[in-house]
Amino acid sequence: MLVALIARDKPGALPIRMETRPDHVAYLQASSDTVVMAGPLLEGDAMIGSLIILDVADMEAAHIWADGDPYARAGLFASVELTAWKKVIG
Repeated sequence: MLVALIARDKPGALPIRMETRPDHVAYLQASSDTVVMAGPLLEGDAMIGSLIILDVADMEAAHIWADGDPYARAGLFASVELTAWKKVIG
């Protein structure tokens, strides 16, 4: 199943994002069988969150993956939403 992970950073948390980014990118790369696409949410040029499309067996697997993300472990996010998603185009 496809799941959209939409996470919003805590206000003022850009330093956490930048410090943790190499570990986060390595986690994404190591999960290439799970991560369909990923990238930051932007406000102007500033990164303010993340959008990641996961291909997982079920919602529990999506939660486990999200909890293991270095960004989540570092406390970057104010909120994380996991929603089943259906690809129509692309």
